[in-house]
Amino acid sequence: MKRLADWRRGIDSASLRADLMAGLLGAVLVLPQGVAFAALAGLPPQYGIYTAVVPCIVAALFGSSRHVMSGPTNANSLALFAMLTPLATAGTSEYIELVLAVTMLVGALQLATGLLRLGSLANFISPSVLLGFTCGAAMLIALYALKDLFGLAVPAGTKAFGVVRWLFENAASIHWSATLVGFITLVVTLALRRVSRRLPFMLLGLLAGYASAFLLNREGWGGHVDVIGSIPSAVPPFHVPHITKLAMPDILGAAAALTVVALGQSISIAKAVALRSGQHVDANREFIGQGLSNIAGGFFSSYVSFGSLNRSMPNFEAGARSRLASLFSAVLLVALVSVSAPLLAQIPLAAIAAMLLFVAGSVFDFTRLRHMVRVSRIEFAIALGTFFATLLIRLEMAILLGITLSLVAYLYRASRPAVRSLVLDPDHPERRFIPLDESPQSPVECPQLKLLRIEGAIFFGAAQYVRDRLHWLRAANPGQTHLLVMSNSMDFIDMAGAEVWEGELTERRAAGGDVYFHRPRTQVLQTWGHSGFHAKLGNNHIFPTKGQALRTIIDELNADICASCRVRIFKECGAVSPLSGNSTSSGISPQQF
Repeated sequence: MKRLADWRRGIDSASLRADLMAGLLGAVLVLPQGVAFAALAGLPPQYGIYTAVVPCIVAALFGSSRHVMSGPTNANSLALFAMLTPLATAGTSEYIELVLAVTMLVGALQLATGLLRLGSLANFISPSVLLGFTCGAAMLIALYALKDLFGLAVPAGTKAFGVVRWLFENAASIHWSATLVGFITLVVTLALRRVSRRLPFMLLGLLAGYASAFLLNREGWGGHVDVIGSIPSAVPPFHVPHITKLAMPDILGAAAALTVVALGQSISIAKAVALRSGQHVDANREFIGQGLSNIAGGFFSSYVSFGSLNRSMPNFEAGARSRLASLFSAVLLVALVSVSAPLLAQIPLAAIAAMLLFVAGSVFDFTRLRHMVRVSRIEFAIALGTFFATLLIRLEMAILLGITLSLVAYLYRASRPAVRSLVLDPDHPERRFIPLDESPQSPVECPQLKLLRIEGAIFFGAAQYVRDRLHWLRAANPGQTHLLVMSNSMDFIDMAGAEVWEGELTERRAAGGDVYFHRPRTQVLQTWGHSGFHAKLGNNHIFPTKGQALRTIIDELNADICASCRVRIFKECGAVSPLSGNSTSSGISPQQF
């Protein structure tokens, strides 16, 4: 009932109309893609159509995203072909049985990931990785679309940059009629979107390309414009795959590898679309939806399906408002192929390529890239690295590389927690401590007591850095033998962190000083207790307030130094009589604080 209520929320006549138009566009776009991707996977063309029907419906029913459309993609098609061709000849019945069995196993692994609540793994895909992946995928979409836009007969299996090289090497063979059709499609789409985003501008642009190709082919101007051609039946037959026990170990390995591809790509696409739509994506629910779609797809002659960027972004750009757009797309695909196959066969490939170029331009987010340059050069470098990895290596490996770069950058930052010297703010009535380098006046420090704040975690990766900083502070200020640490922002320590403070305590006590802490966190106190540091430190060295800490520590300072001190920055210093006057070298009265 909750799922039904979720479905019904926000659905009205306007959203139904928008979803229907977006679904129609999705059905038209997947026709040539399904046929092409099936060929990449080593399967008969109808299997690409089948994969855009049942998996698309099931993923929409049980998934999280309102805009992601599942179906065949170039990544899963190529990966499937590479993993299964050593086991059977592509296109044979034996090969098809392996494909369907692997599809069901991938679905089972995806479903298990969602049910076990392991979707949090997707949180390691940072916004910078997501941006780099999205922009890289958009560039791939655009590069692969060039061959159809210019009407080039590029050899099957040519990589994205191979398409560009082929274009330059065979510029004389560019089919200008196809280019004209693509240009008309793109111009009409952009113009109509500028007029009103409420219009089905992508579908109308595609119709403009269809009409121009029809006229050019009919009149014979400039040669024939290639069309998608005859389309097989879209009704997926029910079939239970049969696999021998001998093949099971091999397909289990392939299924595990494909699951990694599926999880990384599907959640990246879901988050990329959600970033533009503002929708919250539940990763666990998304994995459950994808898993069920592949399990069901395996029974209905479908091969491994992922969230498709080529369909999801056009679905969002076309104005889809709910998951009904995916259902409409699947139903309309079957209806269109069954009823209008002769007409659909005349859709020009150049118009489809223009649609993909439009989507690629919409997805490539120059604004966020420029903003990221200003905000964080490190994040921009991660996005740039993921972008180029997406262009140059397999998509799932590009995502893993981006995640690795993000984790390395995080570990580098975490391994260097801020160790900041503090002084009293002379303009604050409550004697607030501020960082020494942010003091509006010439900073004044007590000659015997160092005030310090640690910001971050002191774990094994940061222990040596903090140890070096503390050593430098002791060497730079040998008279400040006592140390008061504002430790509320020290949010975590491990055994290595406890050893840092144990070493610091030993060094300062050997020099005649001591170490004190203000408001350490519960986890820190627990670790100190387990390590034995708390017992060595003494409970009387841990304070709940700054006032109590200062009153206690000043009584422990060298009385002779205090008596001759002209700084006297704490009001607690008033209890010690100065030997020579009340004025300070900094012009601050002893009673000012």
